[in-house]
Amino acid sequence: MPEILELKNIASQVRRDIIRMVHGCKSGHPGGSLGCTDFLTGLYFEIMKLDTDFKMEGKGEDMFFLSNGHISPVWYSVLARRGYFPVAELGTFRKLNTRLQGHPTTHEGLPGVRIASGSLGQGISVAIGAALAKKMDGDDRWVFALTGDGELQEGQIWEAVMFAAAKKVDNLIVTVDWNDCQIDGSTQQVLDLGDLDAKFNAFGWEVLHLNGNVMEDVIFTLSEAKLKSKKGKPVVLLMKTQMGQGVDFMMGTHKWHGNAPNDEQKDVALAQLAETLGDY
Repeated sequence: MPEILELKNIASQVRRDIIRMVHGCKSGHPGGSLGCTDFLTGLYFEIMKLDTDFKMEGKGEDMFFLSNGHISPVWYSVLARRGYFPVAELGTFRKLNTRLQGHPTTHEGLPGVRIASGSLGQGISVAIGAALAKKMDGDDRWVFALTGDGELQEGQIWEAVMFAAAKKVDNLIVTVDWNDCQIDGSTQQVLDLGDLDAKFNAFGWEVLHLNGNVMEDVIFTLSEAKLKSKKGKPVVLLMKTQMGQGVDFMMGTHKWHGNAPNDEQKDVALAQLAETLGDY
């Protein structure tokens, strides 16, 4: 298993990939991608049991579903760096005939991607289905899902949350990227989410908290979530992150939710991020 320093080095390279991918096609979503980099790096390189010889059914391995699909740059980078497809393919992001669409899709057959996730609100529902299938198959692995906090304004999320608790889908671990930002402003301004801790508790979930931009906390809390699971309740991680983490002028503002850096901004951002594994 990688050491914490190695995981941090991978995360730094993933952040460089994100900046270069979004800059290269002049479109994409860098803010949330940068904020979730530590989490997805820790999940894929330390926590999940995976087979990079990808099969859709995922039998005998952990499965991950990205619900907030607009943060595809971070997921693509992590998948490539983990060995699912060539790192050089990251340079095709959002370009003609690429497999790396702006939102993940399945018809191109990209290894690691099991659902299309452009429309928000659907990922937890799909993850529940996968988790129930594992139970039916006698498969003792976990299903993980990531959703955005603004996405919790979707009604389908709460139907899924209610269903998972009622049906004791306890091999499911959902993480909420709680960065308080969405495309039009803060979540408080657009539609206040209220007390998420109390809400998930009331729905019958096991609730944990973490700082998603501290690798040590990511690994510790994901490990704790596995220990808390399979005891009759689904588990949710309320993960505080900074949008744009790692690039000072992008941090803590919704303005980088869906904007690409220009040439000068790209250079400034890359100067703040160590190249550790080699750029594509």
